[in-house]
Amino acid sequence: MVDDTKKNKKSALRVQAGIEKPSSVNPVLKSGLGKFKKPKLNIELLVKNIFKGDRSSLSRGITIVESSLPTDKILAKQIIHECLPYSGNSIRIGITGVPGVGKSTFIETFGNFLIEKGKKVAVLAIDPSSKRTKGSILGDKTRMESLSNNPNAFIRPSASAGTLGGIARKTRETITLCEASGFDIILVETVGVGQSETAVAQIVDFFLLLMLAGSGDELQGIKRGIMEMADMILINKADGDNMTKADLARREFENALLLFPALENNWVPIVKTASALYSKGIEDVWDTISKYLKLTTENGHFQLKRSKQSGEILQESIESALMDNFYNDPDLKEKIKSIKKEIDKGNLSPYDAADELLDVYLKRKNN
Repeated sequence: MVDDTKKNKKSALRVQAGIEKPSSVNPVLKSGLGKFKKPKLNIELLVKNIFKGDRSSLSRGITIVESSLPTDKILAKQIIHECLPYSGNSIRIGITGVPGVGKSTFIETFGNFLIEKGKKVAVLAIDPSSKRTKGSILGDKTRMESLSNNPNAFIRPSASAGTLGGIARKTRETITLCEASGFDIILVETVGVGQSETAVAQIVDFFLLLMLAGSGDELQGIKRGIMEMADMILINKADGDNMTKADLARREFENALLLFPALENNWVPIVKTASALYSKGIEDVWDTISKYLKLTTENGHFQLKRSKQSGEILQESIESALMDNFYNDPDLKEKIKSIKKEIDKGNLSPYDAADELLDVYLKRKNN
């Protein structure tokens, strides 16, 4: 039996005719939302803060320089233009090494050593093996905790533009911003092993190769080209029971370097041993770099090398700009697709196809 009290009980809820449903958003709050739009970037203020050494402004500037967005490219040109007159005064040191050589430990120890000498140190990383460089350097940044927390240090991954030339160009621009921000030592680390050394050689003054001893094949697996680029070879982890092996490896590398032709700058590459973990041999590294800089500055090869590097970056920038312009042409994209089909059918050779596409491209540009 149904309870009469429940049956006759009426709901307290009422919907009155003519009254609109209230807005789910407070109208006062809604009217003020437009006031919180992201402010337009003030390039003049950003550059001014970069000059002051503000690391957050430096990071933001580098992010813009690394960006591939058309709007950011315009801003990047403005930033680089403003920073360029205040750049060029740093010492750029490239650092590479075999896996497990203790690169992060060395960079942290060496970086802290330089800071104790009154230097400001920026660490950049190049990794052409991945288009997302940050994954690699974040691990290094975690391991280099002491250096990354130092107010006179700055650790940053470089942009990977997909090509070695692009990587070198973006890192060079990042160096420009770091120099304008007051960093007088730039350490450029190769995260990847292989072709990245070529990119680093285009943008540094001194190239340091870190090696290990005790593997039994110290000279195997090291490309001749990498050793030829090295201004110094450092046998790391020369401590404890490994000291004898490290000294043996040093002599082997010294003998190997005798087979290489003399360098144009009259520098003879140095081989040393060190233990970054125990801060041994670090001062020898800096002394060697200082001697190299003194020699090449006096004989004019320091400036000659930088001039050559600028020429290489210019050429690669032109090539990159032309390729972007070519492949981003909407009509050419369709033409490439149709020509590719003809190549697949065997009706056209890739060489003739390239000539045909270039003819179409040049005619369009001349009209």
